[in-house]
Amino acid sequence: MKIYFVVNNPNNWPLKIPGVNVVSARDYLTDPNYSDERTAKVFNLCRSYAYQSIGYYVSLLASARGHNPMPDINTIQDLKSQHVIKLLSEDIEEEVARALNPLQSDTFTLSIYFGKNIAKRYDKLCLRLFNLFRAPLLRATFIKGKNWELNSIKTIAVNDIPESHFDSVIEAAETYFSGRKRHARRRTTTRYDIALLHNPDEENAPSDERALKKFQRAAEVVGLDMEMITRNDFHRLAEFDALFIRETTAVNHHTFRFAQRATAEGLVVMDDPDSILKCTNKVYLAELLVRNNVPIPKTLIIHRKNVKKIKEYLGLPCVLKKPDSAFSAGVKKVEDEEQLAIMVNQMLDDSDLIVGQEFLPTEYDWRIGICDRRPLYACRYYMARKHWQIIKHDTTGKTHDEGKVDTMSISEAPEEVVKMALKAANLIGDGLYGVDVKLVGQKPYIIEVNDNPSIDSGFEDAVLKDALYREIMGVFLRRIENQKRGIS
Repeated sequence: MKIYFVVNNPNNWPLKIPGVNVVSARDYLTDPNYSDERTAKVFNLCRSYAYQSIGYYVSLLASARGHNPMPDINTIQDLKSQHVIKLLSEDIEEEVARALNPLQSDTFTLSIYFGKNIAKRYDKLCLRLFNLFRAPLLRATFIKGKNWELNSIKTIAVNDIPESHFDSVIEAAETYFSGRKRHARRRTTTRYDIALLHNPDEENAPSDERALKKFQRAAEVVGLDMEMITRNDFHRLAEFDALFIRETTAVNHHTFRFAQRATAEGLVVMDDPDSILKCTNKVYLAELLVRNNVPIPKTLIIHRKNVKKIKEYLGLPCVLKKPDSAFSAGVKKVEDEEQLAIMVNQMLDDSDLIVGQEFLPTEYDWRIGICDRRPLYACRYYMARKHWQIIKHDTTGKTHDEGKVDTMSISEAPEEVVKMALKAANLIGDGLYGVDVKLVGQKPYIIEVNDNPSIDSGFEDAVLKDALYREIMGVFLRRIENQKRGIS
């Protein structure tokens, strides 16, 4: 793949970087040789990206040609919006504090060259900013009030780079391109590339290490080349044909931004942003299920003005849920009025709305795994010892105990449980879901529809074994092929 640096005037370009073709913006826009080129990577280094300027059109037409411009139009727009800058920078507050707290001044300017700075100690912060604002040359300004905050971030022209930095810029570019070449190597037996987003340090990850390796082997079997990526690989999404998220998702989290960016880039994505948005908010989910006549435990959307109705409507004990709770965390059972008052006030301090549900004690919950609108596996998740949930957390929030898991084929699970789980999942979409169901007598009640469900080696795969992983990878392959053919 050819790499182009598109600049206003190549005669004034001072950097000599091996393997890079420096071309004028005018030539790139008007010469048919460039428009006919099928694969290329364009780094837009024009002086201005103002609307309808020549720099703006370089990124616009590069995107239309499939040349994956950097920056793309979305990034150009993001850099113009102070609101977006503030919103995205909230994700890196801890990294900003680590890097800048030792400084004595109240302002700091950071130059970012292909994700690096001339001072190595700022490389982590540079990489995080580079992942959020994908442009090759950036300059960020920070101001210290109560805490350090990102005040502005802008692209910079090469003539704004001090000559003493040139060698560092060349080194950063070479490092970046050598990484791209290493990542871009494809196996000759595979047709498409899929990225699996995971967090190696996550305690309750959706898949353990053995399961991740099984996904990787299954990908190879169906003809996909899978690469494990982390949050630091945000800028590389355009290299892939699909994104599979195996990290706990949330809307105000990098997983959601990965899903959004991958969708915008035209990748096949699971979990897609819509599924994350719908599944991770229990207020939304409760409203959706009730509106579509899906049976759920007696439920009350709680706010400050209806707190007094909780006991009368739900009875005690009852269950309170934070809207974005996951893995049994943020879900509390309250036994009496004193506990109820304390817990409701605590939760409403964090969210204007929370969910209250009647308490339905059962020995276990059913979990039906569904992908592409087809049920794949059925599990019974038993409650942890002397606890009312399948996971018992200690006082610090860490997992203290988990109940056992029985896995069976779909045909062995109660028909009414599978049918209702499928109805609930279909309201969300056609992704990968784990639907939790309580069976009380002969009546199923939907408890949750989870995006990004647990698939661990020896548990959810106990019946289908490696076929479970191949089924899911097969869905990716079909969707990629359909997308390439223009079939929706």
